Parts: sequence; structure tokens; C-alpha cells
Amino acid sequence: MYVGIDFGLSNLDAVATAAPEAPLHTWRMVTLRGHHEPSAALVRAVLDALAVAPSDVRLLAVTGGRHRLLSAADGFALHHANELESVGCGALRLAREARAELQAATVASCGSGTAVVAVRGRHVNHISGSAVGGGTLLGLARLLIGSMDPREVDALALQGEANAIDLSLRDAVGGAIGRLPADATAVNFGRVPLLERADFARADLAAAIVTMVAQVVSITAVNAARAEALFPIVFVGHLMDMSSARRVVEAVAQLYAADVLIPNRPGYATAIGALLISAEKAHAAA
Repeated sequence: MYVGIDFGLSNLDAVATAAPEAPLHTWRMVTLRGHHEPSAALVRAVLDALAVAPSDVRLLAVTGGRHRLLSAADGFALHHANELESVGCGALRLAREARAELQAATVASCGSGTAVVAVRGRHVNHISGSAVGGGTLLGLARLLIGSMDPREVDALALQGEANAIDLSLRDAVGGAIGRLPADATAVNFGRVPLLERADFARADLAAAIVTMVAQVVSITAVNAARAEALFPIVFVGHLMDMSSARRVVEAVAQLYAADVLIPNRPGYATAIGALLISAEKAHAAA
């Protein structure tokens, strides 16, 4: 089995396959929530979660912010993969499930923060990003609605109304501006300082949090793609697991006439890319 692990700040994502060229729906994929320090013991726990026997591991690919801390893992054939290259490679592989011939794209990796890369074949370069991402969303959710459960935040946001918290263009300037409709956001959380009391419904607060984070992410990606003249924009990362966030990204894309693609299993892009890159290098060296 080939195994790929992405040691993220907020989640650990792992994938396994008997053949890297196999369709992705046949791969095994698991996520461990929370921060996990890389270690050989943790690798064993991940393999157990994937239902992969250590003796069956042919190649172990690791990436993520602290993957270099893992210098050995019980004798496995350990490969360290560059994180940005893994993001780009994995995002394209996921995107090809919808667009089989896709060879180039702008990729927005929406993890704890956001990285935007240009991918042209195997060439990947960082072009933009933001400190705003899924970590921002959960941090604000904890402070404002008392929850760090992304499923609860998502469900609340889908029920809520962001413009109960935000100011729209109708509120700010009386109507639409250019291609932006009157109900487009003018000021995130702009209604709060105008009121004597800030007693807002949890669902509306959740909607406002998701709206702000997803708008920052998507507008950053749209501007980067325009600068590179490189479309579509492929959005990956666990932020895209949230229906409420996807809804905002798609709305922003429609406003700016941007071609976007949000693939299935977006949170596993980096782990998939690490596995594919490492398997290719191992095959070339054999």
C-alpha cells in the first residue's frame, strides 16, 4: 500500500491506495481532528485508522507544516513531500474527476489559513494567500457562538442571515454598484457598532462568520487567478467541506464571472498530492 499523510495545523489527513493510478473513490481516506505532533507512534495510529497493516506499507509520504520532525517511522520507506507541490498535484488530481483533461489551474488551499498557488503541469508556485482561513472561522466561532464544531457552525450558518450582522450595499450606499447587487456585503459585521445592544441570533452570527471568511478566501483567489490569467480556480481544504462556505465561494465566483471548481473530498488534496509525488519519484529512482 502507498500511504500519504498531511500533518496540518488543525487536522491530520491520510490516504492510502494499492495503486496511485486507481480511481480516487477506491482510496482509503481518514481525518484526525485537532493538532497532532508527528511521531512514529502517530504513524502507527494513522495506519490503524486506515486499516493498513504496517507490513503492507510500500511507501509512506508525509507533508504539512511540521512533517520534517518525522525523521524515521519504524523502518518505513519515508518520503518528505513539498507541501505546496503536494497541494497543487493533489488538487489537480481531484479536479480531474470533473474535468479529465485539466492540466493547469489556480488552486486555493483553504486550511487553517489560505495559500493560493499556480499549477501548470508539475510546476507549482505560490502566488498569494491570506492568514484568514478555516482556523480563523473556528476561532471566531468559539468566541462568538461558543462552538468549534465545524458541522454545528455549518448547520447554523445555513439557517442564519449574514445581513442581520453585516451591512449590505443597500444599507451603505442605497443600492447596487456595478455588477454587485444591492444585497452584496458592504461591511462585514458592520451593523454591530451601529446598535446599542449586540444581541444577535447564533445562526446569524454563524452566517456572518462564514460569509466573511469565505469572501476573503474567494476574492483573494479570484484576484490571484486574474493576475496569473489562470483559470479555473480549484478550491480545496476542509473549509470546502462546509456547504455554507461553498455557497459563499460560488456566489462570489458568479459575481466576478470566475470559473471555479470545488471537487469532492477537498480536504484530502495535500495528502493525495504527497502520495502521488512521492510514488512518482520512487518509481523514477527504481
